Amino acid sequence: MTLNCVVVDDSAIQRLSIVKLVENHPSLNLIAEYSSALETKNGLNTHQVDLIFLDIEMPVLNGFELLDVLNNKPQIIFVTGKTEYAFKAFNYDATDYLHKPITRERFNTSVDKALEQHRLTQDFKEEDGEHIFVKSNLKKRKVYIKDIKWIEALGDYVKLVTEENSLVVLSTMKAFEAELPEGKFLRIHKSYIVNLDKIDRFNSKNVEVGAYEIPLSRNKKTQLVDALNNI
Repeated sequence: MTLNCVVVDDSAIQRLSIVKLVENHPSLNLIAEYSSALETKNGLNTHQVDLIFLDIEMPVLNGFELLDVLNNKPQIIFVTGKTEYAFKAFNYDATDYLHKPITRERFNTSVDKALEQHRLTQDFKEEDGEHIFVKSNLKKRKVYIKDIKWIEALGDYVKLVTEENSLVVLSTMKAFEAELPEGKFLRIHKSYIVNLDKIDRFNSKNVEVGAYEIPLSRNKKTQLVDALNNI
């Protein structure tokens, strides 16, 4: 297994040190190196990337701000000279957090974590059902697509409502929507994404999922009708 990766650091010296570690690791394939977050954002539009080694303190956009504007985030290993960002990095669901200067042993440990996480997410379809992995209450959890009823916006988080319980996940609605299989879910309101298979009834204002009523935006009704006719 090989991970396609990029290195992002505004310091040429620091960037070179990470690039050397990447090039000497048998399970990493260096796609590109960038000196700014803006360069990275543009580069990710043209390259398939599995892992980013990301500096935090950069001009114009820092590492956290870059992640805020990415729709589909690869795995992230933060690389920084300061320890005070560690807790915030964890909230961004980082695979690991490397403190400069970085030893080869510590670097390899981070890569092992990334490889294991990649293995977990590669088999999107298994015999026991199509699923996604989400991080809630500091733990990775497997959620089956068929069990999701709807997703609700909660500020910087989303609430994932399933047949059994609810999970709160650090994510934007747009980013979470990108993780869902196409044609099975529809964003019917700025704050709600619904599983089309779970809809029992709807009118011009609401969608009913069991005993719950979910608001339906006026401009989404036609799209909803089309989506239901195509499932």
